[in-house]
Amino acid sequence: MSTIPLPLAGVQETVARALAEDIGPGDLSLAAVPADRDAEAVIVAREKGILCGRPFVEEAFHQLDSRIAIRWHAGEGERLEVDAEVASLRGPARPLLTGERTALNFLQTLSGTATATTEMVEAVAGTGVRIVDTRKTLPGLRGAQKYAVRVGGGHNHRHGLFDGVLLKENHLAWAGGLEPAVRAAREAAPHTVGIQVEVEDLEEFRTALAAGVDAVLLDNFSLDDLNRAVSNNNGGCFLEASGNIDLANVREVAETGVHAISSGALTRDLTSLDLSMRFRDRPNGG
Repeated sequence: MSTIPLPLAGVQETVARALAEDIGPGDLSLAAVPADRDAEAVIVAREKGILCGRPFVEEAFHQLDSRIAIRWHAGEGERLEVDAEVASLRGPARPLLTGERTALNFLQTLSGTATATTEMVEAVAGTGVRIVDTRKTLPGLRGAQKYAVRVGGGHNHRHGLFDGVLLKENHLAWAGGLEPAVRAAREAAPHTVGIQVEVEDLEEFRTALAAGVDAVLLDNFSLDDLNRAVSNNNGGCFLEASGNIDLANVREVAETGVHAISSGALTRDLTSLDLSMRFRDRPNGG
């Protein structure tokens, strides 16, 4: 299983919120299920992808009933083939049925994020470029999705507004320009936090370098302008490319020599991995 850090408290809180959203005051369908029945179930992959979300599945079922046992047949971050059995579950039938959708929602969503990240990481293999995420995440699932990006081989940008400075177009406009915005941020931010500025052309890029920022986000730069920015950087500033970058062009962008490529699509435009949970021993052969 992956050893990528994931705060337990964050998992517990996220799962509890998801269960409450689904169950509310109670699962009204359970009256049809005998209270004394145990059941066995299996989670199956319906398509290829990268498995991610095991801690959330375990937490979902354990919050419902600690007697539910889960045996995983694939590790976190492992490639799944079509029809592969991902996990076997055994325990009281009622909580298995109640937790099915919440558990699969986590597993499908996070596996989709991890799969998309892996595809982009593999597309730039050998260039030394980092694939990084953004704050364009599903509400309430930022920690989970950023975990999935790490499982997929990517890297996290700042988690939120509190742990990094990124001055964008509107910040610069309100401050009266790039240089006064950088000065104000530098005076207010902790010394441990770097200053990054988003720029839209080479003139702004040169201004940012002159201001001594730690990193520059090159937004929607052409390949030619990315090459010029890298040539003019002299290796002193961290360069991140972003904007309209996908699997079709990410390799070309990486080969310009930027240090990182950020993609909001990893967490915003994801396609969930097709996974299902079926019961092995439904009564009456149903």
